[in-house]
Amino acid sequence: MEKWDDLGLKIAYQEAIKGYEEGGVPIGGCLIDKDGKILGSGHNMRFQKDSATLHGEISTLENCGRMKGSVYKDCTLYTTLSPCDMCTGAILMYGIPRCVIGENVNFKGDGERYLTERGREVRVMDDAKCKAIMKKFIDERPQDWFEDIGE
Repeated sequence: MEKWDDLGLKIAYQEAIKGYEEGGVPIGGCLIDKDGKILGSGHNMRFQKDSATLHGEISTLENCGRMKGSVYKDCTLYTTLSPCDMCTGAILMYGIPRCVIGENVNFKGDGERYLTERGREVRVMDDAKCKAIMKKFIDERPQDWFEDIGE
C-alpha cells in the first residue's frame, strides 16, 4: 500500500486547504483501498456545518458512504494531522489496518500509540506543508483550535 502514500497525502492536504478556505480547521483526509481506488475524501467541517463531530477523518469516512465492513480491512486512511481519540476510535471500529499521518508536531494525542498497540500500522510523513497550514490556523485562531480538540 505504500505506493499510494504520496497520492493519499496529497489528496488529504488538498482537502485541508479547502477546509481552511471555507473558514474551517485545515485537516483533511482520504481513504484508499489496496488497489489504489480512492473511496472518499473529506475535511474538517465543524465550523462550516456547526458540528461537534465532523473532524477531517470522520468527514472522510462520511463521504465514503456506506460500505461493507470488509472493505475497510484493505484500506489506508490518510490524514494531515495525528488523529484525536474520536478519529482513532473510528479507525479501530472499522478495522482500518493502516493510517498515514501528514504531521504530528502541532497535535499528537494518544491516538498513534493506541493504534500501534491495537495492531495498526502508523506512518508519520513529517510533511512540511501539513505542518505549515496547521500552525498558521492555530496562530490565527487559537480559541477555535482549542474548541476543535475539546480543550
